[in-house]
Amino acid sequence: MISRMATTHLLYLHGFRSSPRSTKAQLVRQRVETRHPGVTLWCPQLPASPREAMALVLRGIAGWPRERMAVIGSSLGGFYATWVAEQTGCRAALLNPAVEAARDLAQYVGEHRSWHDPEETFLFRPDYVEELRALHCPAITRPQRYYALIAKGDEVLDWREMTGRYAGAHIHLLEGSDHAISDFPDYLDEVLAFVGLATPSA
Repeated sequence: MISRMATTHLLYLHGFRSSPRSTKAQLVRQRVETRHPGVTLWCPQLPASPREAMALVLRGIAGWPRERMAVIGSSLGGFYATWVAEQTGCRAALLNPAVEAARDLAQYVGEHRSWHDPEETFLFRPDYVEELRALHCPAITRPQRYYALIAKGDEVLDWREMTGRYAGAHIHLLEGSDHAISDFPDYLDEVLAFVGLATPSA
């Protein structure tokens, strides 16, 4: 059985080229701060190196209670969130999660501009692809602790691959939308409820 103790600690992991300033991350932050002020929310700026990114996360959540924590991840952050959930046993909500991150990002080796600050650049090195391969989870355990919001209209990732990867999980398949899930506000309450932060009763 999956623990349904109230969540006290929430981790948000952004996607490739993204940051804690992403629209979805900010929506989550605003909602948590407004309706769940006692909850610890952490949305770190992840380094380009997947190995360093997950080392940072593990250090940051080292003191968190596993039965009271959850993770939300978008795109590459969904790939990372899956790894975190498999390491900790926590609940995970995935937003158009990358499934084969090493395969898909191999074509992006080189220098990139940050999505939210074009003046900021980073280098995605060839060895980072191998680091992604090392983080790949062959199969998820206890699918019932996963929720996936997947858009058929995703122009970057294949919704069929995503739904197949998370078979058995709580999947909300959107007929349209896009990779960024531009209509995310419509599903924010549903996402937060799954990770243990239900909207307080009026």
